[in-house]
Amino acid sequence: MKFGLRLRGGLLATLIMFGAPVVAPVGAVFVSSSALAQTVQSISVQGNRRVEVETIRSYFKPGPGGRLDQGAIDDGLKALIETGLFQDVRINRGPGGQIVVSVVENPVIGRIAFEGNKKIKDEQLTLEVQSKARGTFSRAMVQSDTLRIAEIYRRSGRYDVRVTPEVIEQPNNRVDLVFTIEEGVKTGVKSIEFVGNNAFSSYRLRDVIKTRETNLLSFLGSGDVYDPDRVEADRDLIRRFYLKNGYADVQVVAALTEYDPEKKGFNVTFKIEEGAQYRVGAVDFRSSIPNFDPSSMRSYSRVHAGSLYNVESVEKSVEEMQIEASRRGYAFAVVRPGGDRNFEAHTVSVVFNIDEGPRTYIERINLRGNTRTRDYVIRREFDISEGDAYNRALVDRAERRLKNLDYFKSVKITTEPGSSSDRVILIVDMEEKSTGDFSVSGGYSTTDGALAEVSISERNLLGRGLFAKASVTYGQYARGYSLSFVEPYLLDYRVALGLDLYQRQQLANNYISYGTKTLGFSPRLGFSLREDLSLQLRYSIYQQEITLPSYLANCNNNPGSAAFNPSPAYAAANGIDLSSSGGLGCYSDGEASLPVRRELASGKTLTSALGYTLTYNTLDNNKNPSDGLLIDFRQDFAGVGGDVSYLKTVADGKYYAPLVSDIVGLVRLQGGILTKMNDDLRMLDHFQMGPNLVRGFAPNGIGPRDLNPFGSRDALGGTKYWGASLELQMPFWFLPKEVGLKGAVYADAGGLYDYKGPTSWTTTNEVNVPGCIPSTFNPSTTGTCTGLVYDDSKVIRSSVGVGLIWQSPFGPLRFDYAVPLSKGKYDRTQEFRFGGGTTF
Repeated sequence: MKFGLRLRGGLLATLIMFGAPVVAPVGAVFVSSSALAQTVQSISVQGNRRVEVETIRSYFKPGPGGRLDQGAIDDGLKALIETGLFQDVRINRGPGGQIVVSVVENPVIGRIAFEGNKKIKDEQLTLEVQSKARGTFSRAMVQSDTLRIAEIYRRSGRYDVRVTPEVIEQPNNRVDLVFTIEEGVKTGVKSIEFVGNNAFSSYRLRDVIKTRETNLLSFLGSGDVYDPDRVEADRDLIRRFYLKNGYADVQVVAALTEYDPEKKGFNVTFKIEEGAQYRVGAVDFRSSIPNFDPSSMRSYSRVHAGSLYNVESVEKSVEEMQIEASRRGYAFAVVRPGGDRNFEAHTVSVVFNIDEGPRTYIERINLRGNTRTRDYVIRREFDISEGDAYNRALVDRAERRLKNLDYFKSVKITTEPGSSSDRVILIVDMEEKSTGDFSVSGGYSTTDGALAEVSISERNLLGRGLFAKASVTYGQYARGYSLSFVEPYLLDYRVALGLDLYQRQQLANNYISYGTKTLGFSPRLGFSLREDLSLQLRYSIYQQEITLPSYLANCNNNPGSAAFNPSPAYAAANGIDLSSSGGLGCYSDGEASLPVRRELASGKTLTSALGYTLTYNTLDNNKNPSDGLLIDFRQDFAGVGGDVSYLKTVADGKYYAPLVSDIVGLVRLQGGILTKMNDDLRMLDHFQMGPNLVRGFAPNGIGPRDLNPFGSRDALGGTKYWGASLELQMPFWFLPKEVGLKGAVYADAGGLYDYKGPTSWTTTNEVNVPGCIPSTFNPSTTGTCTGLVYDDSKVIRSSVGVGLIWQSPFGPLRFDYAVPLSKGKYDRTQEFRFGGGTTF
């Protein structure tokens, strides 16, 4: 009597895994004891076309003595099914107890096609699916591919996607596989809520996370697309934010997501248990290492008694101490922070324990994923190398540096055991990203008018970590080009070498009567002294000249000329009546100020200067700061060759502090001094101030000014200035956070004074001086063309105003309306000011 079994999928495999029941399904084969005497070679195979007989037989593993028992047959059947090569597998008993394996092979896939996909290209989907053209067709694999395609679309925010596989049979046991895709609309995050947050408003916490709510401008970004991985990462960002602000017991209990079919989007809710806010009670240092003074580490601690407990400050302190201990020869020292909470006083006593760690060395540093970036570009970010003592602080610093390069989408450094117990292997896994940029920028401001820029840049040139940029600017009042190049590791030292070549042309406009042309070259060296302190050394050499419309410098005091246009002084001395010709002589069409015309007559001027900038930066966000301090101190000494000499000193400090209800306070102080060295100071070297010092005033609207009543009344600038500003920036709580709008109220005060440029023009023959105009205020002196009377009163300028700040998808935009409260008699005001730009 003969029994047979036709099997699909993994039925028999399931039965075998869980133990076959005593009642067998219809058609099951039971091999008698006589069949157990069969060998592999006695197995008969039927139905195979592509798979060799010996290949099928190889799945049946004989027991001792080369005999097949029931277990070996069952295992072979299960293995054949799991290959995915066969659509059907049957095992029967033939004559004389022979085992007959009958198979129906799966078809071969002729082609794979995708229909209906517009948002994701065929090439990307082809790489993602497991089914391949000219490969074996498997229904289980097709089902897996269907789920994979749907998951890809969900990752891009389209949860309404529908994927339907279709199998089209072709001759010769071949099939075509077509995935029909209904992409659906993008599924965004409709709302983000926070539960349990008392210390910080929901508006403030939305600044911390990366997920954004869907709004009218969401099509310009992808932050509103629901991504479960990003939501999970947001939980950690919220936790880190609280720990940074003293909440040592904080827990982000859950991030709940719920799909709303009516809104066709997700509602995300973060549940937070804040706990109490802690301050640092005491800071202590302990060491178990002989001859190591733990108190010597106090200067490297960023944690101080009485300050708000900040987990980031603790981590940075641990890193600095561990690195310093390594420098002192304690290569295996480990700094472990400990904290003792006082729940009643809400304080944390921090103890830094310095112990001898395990003596572990770095055997190798293996790099994976850098297909373009050269190995040495990555290795130079490490302060350790093969053979050095393993120092986790230095490894973490290297990982942070690699991320800051912005060459990679992700960087992760892990360890693996080495060839012995005291050796480890560092594994650096990276995923590279595009580092080239091509941008077309446009903008408009009340100062420069319309402006457009085309630029191309590369942050990782040739995979060598070099930066290069070329840009061309063309605008209503400003034009030019610039070339920049940066080598971040000069001669393999952590010193950045920068080279800048530029040409700029500033045209005459409503604020200045003259134009300037500047061609310059500037090499610079940058040093990172600490994470929050940097130094830049530079040398600048540039050639500058003034351009002036002819009608502003066309006064002709030569009576022998046909174009004779007598000055008032000449007319008075010679009895000429100017009333018949307008009475204004050479002022009739307006003349530029004496310093401008004198600069024009001097032609091109070469400036050669050495300078440096010291920058202290603790801002929490360089683009949109809400906390921290930024101080710039700059000095430039001109006179290393060239035609001019001076010492220019400038300081600028900004302090941001979060206040209440998401309001951020800003205090800004700035000042500068221009010191004369050997030669006279040019007007162009003076400080020119306007809304950059006190809002509500026009560009070049503040400070000493030419008082020629019939001239252009140019701003002369000053050698000293100071400024102070108080500003409150606040969100519009009634608008979605993602809109990026903030309001500001402010008060400014400042002053610019002490002009020390030319006030006279001494010559042997006055008429040979181009554009020379004897003064109408003072009697003309023989051989001297004075022509300059100016106001230099030390008036404090002040204003109050309101502003609108928009971090728009088109770039940062700012609108200001300021009303001057006090001003100089000849100052020029401009109550409304607008500036901004974009890159697309």
